[in-house]
Amino acid sequence: MSSGAEKIVSNILSEAQTKADIIIQETEAKVNSINDNGNKQAEVEKSNILDSAKKQSDMRYQQIVSEAKMNSRRMELEAREEVIEATFTKANEELEKIASSTTDEYVNALTKMIREAAIEIGGGDVIVQVKEQDKSKITNLDSIANDISSVTGKDTSLTWGDSINTIGGAILKTKNGEIEVNNTIESRILRFKKTLRSEVAKVLFK
Repeated sequence: MSSGAEKIVSNILSEAQTKADIIIQETEAKVNSINDNGNKQAEVEKSNILDSAKKQSDMRYQQIVSEAKMNSRRMELEAREEVIEATFTKANEELEKIASSTTDEYVNALTKMIREAAIEIGGGDVIVQVKEQDKSKITNLDSIANDISSVTGKDTSLTWGDSINTIGGAILKTKNGEIEVNNTIESRILRFKKTLRSEVAKVLFK
């Protein structure tokens, strides 16, 4: 090969090497840029994932705390309800003991319940129903009827009716059965239970 040809070949090879070096440098720069961008994107994704995980963790924590508070409140209310119901049960037992006696306390209370119910009916011919053993405790039915007459302004007669199954107290009704007033102990407790429940709760949980 002549020296001229060698020079041409040498120039071509040198130019090719220069271009190759430039391509390699550009490629390396692109690779580095891609790696940098990839690292940055990875950091962003990592940060987003951590933020999302923290938010979910916080939400779950708040949910667990909220559920725990609700369950605690529910259990507290259930426990209170059990105590209140136990109190009413005990009160019923005590009232049943009193109503089974012939003490003045119960006889006066029974008389009062009969009187109240008859006045509520408005007097007249009224049937009085009590438990069988209570009939002998009231010896002044006519006197009670006279008292009711003076209050209602209507002639009143009280007559024993069929015996009833009750702790105590009385059911009164007109002879035609159109009007009936339940003034038994059970009925009175049921009527006043809401108010009594509030009072019992104040005493028990003050």
